[in-house]
Amino acid sequence: MTQIGFYHLMRLSLEQALPKLLDKALAAGHRAVVLAGSPERVEHLAEKLWTYEPDSWLPHGSAKDGEAELQPIWLTDTDENPNAATILVMCDGASSRAVDGFSRCLDLFDGNDPEAVQAARERWKTWKAAGHQLIYYQQTDRGGWEEKART
Repeated sequence: MTQIGFYHLMRLSLEQALPKLLDKALAAGHRAVVLAGSPERVEHLAEKLWTYEPDSWLPHGSAKDGEAELQPIWLTDTDENPNAATILVMCDGASSRAVDGFSRCLDLFDGNDPEAVQAARERWKTWKAAGHQLIYYQQTDRGGWEEKART
């Protein structure tokens, strides 16, 4: 079964945390798909990945750019894996029916939004019942991650 990490954003926004997680994935030799909640969110995140730090950027693309197979990071609002990614990052409450096709999945949710927290709890229950390995990480005051639970 797939390992699914739940990332409870408390201090940093998704736009601040996502590039750091994707940078680690690329450094480890992985390709990633980022599943967002809407086409507008995809474009917003794509822009943030170009400008998240003044001296760096993350190579990525979306349907607007095309050539998915050439993109190490693919941003989409569709449940797909056109760049043969091994990591799936789900945000905005987006959920994939194809988590088994990835070696690792990350579910990022806004811990300051009670509805997002409740929705994450429901996804946790669903994936636990399906037999996936689950890990819950909570964001620390410094923006890092502390493991709080594992099934």
